[in-house]
Amino acid sequence: MATPSESLHGTVTQQRNILTRTLYKPLRALSERCAQVWGDRAAIEAALQAAFATVPFCKFLYVLDANGRQITANMSRGGLLDEHFGRDRSDRPYVREAMFERDALTNSRGQHYQQWGDLGDGGQATDFVLSAAYISLRALRPSLTAMQFVRAANGSVLGFVGADFALRELPQAQALYEDPRRPRRVDADYPRADAPSGATRLASKMDAQLDTVLRVMEELILVHGIYHVMLHFSSSQAVVWVVDDPFRYRLLALSELTNPDICLAYPKCPYPGNALVPAERVRNILDNMKTLRSMEGRFYLRTGTVNIFNGMVSLSFSSDSSHYLPYEEFLKMDYSFWIDG
Repeated sequence: MATPSESLHGTVTQQRNILTRTLYKPLRALSERCAQVWGDRAAIEAALQAAFATVPFCKFLYVLDANGRQITANMSRGGLLDEHFGRDRSDRPYVREAMFERDALTNSRGQHYQQWGDLGDGGQATDFVLSAAYISLRALRPSLTAMQFVRAANGSVLGFVGADFALRELPQAQALYEDPRRPRRVDADYPRADAPSGATRLASKMDAQLDTVLRVMEELILVHGIYHVMLHFSSSQAVVWVVDDPFRYRLLALSELTNPDICLAYPKCPYPGNALVPAERVRNILDNMKTLRSMEGRFYLRTGTVNIFNGMVSLSFSSDSSHYLPYEEFLKMDYSFWIDG
């Protein structure tokens, strides 16, 4: 087993720095080529085709105008995908980040709004924004986008080169981080003792971001060796166990569960062949927990647990009852059972 790294956030930062240093030069060269042929769609797409192999791990390359509208097809491993031409990406998180940086630079009258990423050789990754990880619209998996400004000869921003990546295909940490030993207290969302009869649960902070939490957890299970998960819906945290360090659990707060970047901090691990839960059923199990958690009334799910090796799901409810059952039964169970049972 590899020696643990310093911390979760330190490992994520280190991995993002590695990615910046890997991606900056090829994307910078591509943006300069696009600037030379700006306004000629065919020439820009030819530049994307020529450069695609130079951008490691890339799924899609494309070019946006200054308003975030796509002015090329997507360049993919299988060739150009014309259906993406004209797509408005201005509301996507990676475009908003790039536009924010562009506008901040403009408003600061030429002074850097931020310290550009360090390239490790004394240089900086100028005009380069590596987005925070997000959940993709189509595959519903943690993804990441690099945005490189395209500048005219006079320095104005013409648009952006975008490069999309699946987190699971990017370089990951080689060692697990060290979870700090420190006291933590997280209050749950139980109704107060003086609440009137019939009062239902309070929505937890996790409930508001549950789709992101579940997709991050799914990725950690499928790709990063987490085999046992305990989701505390009421107190907005999770406890996880990893196959490379099975005797110690790691506690994840909501800020970590809603940040897909944390996947970069866990070494890749093939899904275990001896797991009783098939990989393709992990999403179903997590989504069924969401359904139970979302039920109205006083009877609701507080904690859900799954262990992929023994194939068991455990559920703890507001009634103080707990249930342990094989995942197959959990997936085919009529939800009225939980209300009436």
